[in-house]
Amino acid sequence: MPLPTPTSSRTPRHTRHIVAQAFERDDGLWDIDARITDVKPRMVELASGQRGPNEPIHDLWLRVTIDTQLNIVDAEAVSDAVPYPGYCDTFGHAYKKLIGLNLIQSFRHHLRERLAGVHGCTHLTELSSVLPTAAIQAFAGDVLPTGDGKNDDDGTQPPFQLDRCHALRRDGPAVANYYPRWVIKPSAER
Repeated sequence: MPLPTPTSSRTPRHTRHIVAQAFERDDGLWDIDARITDVKPRMVELASGQRGPNEPIHDLWLRVTIDTQLNIVDAEAVSDAVPYPGYCDTFGHAYKKLIGLNLIQSFRHHLRERLAGVHGCTHLTELSSVLPTAAIQAFAGDVLPTGDGKNDDDGTQPPFQLDRCHALRRDGPAVANYYPRWVIKPSAER
């Protein structure tokens, strides 16, 4: 369902695209490639010069290589378009600081500690924050069993996605409907 129709006329001023793709490698590792682009539909005057309509102001790439436990074993960052050429695009190597982090163990906290502010690029660091959920989605059904609600793996553990969001809380109606075996009755009903 799309958003409701706006109640007043609007003029497009800026578009940001964020794309994340996951790839299973033949060595047992996975690559998560993420890209962020910023464009404006008009000519823009920057301190470093003009950008034409829909010419990227930012076009930045980040790749992390992870193992199946979601540990980052390698990281690369490159910048194809930046507002300050020769400056913004000179420290992709800083994102090697992601190596050793785990995407689901306080990743965003450690990311900020290592790469916030002057220690990184605002846009690449922001882009890094999509990596955990992109990896989880990539692993769902392949690395992480999602269960079908009836024949859940060995039956000793609930599917990993339960209790990770409001819709799939174990005391909620979605779990009661799709994963009845794992539903927990609300406290008042116990």
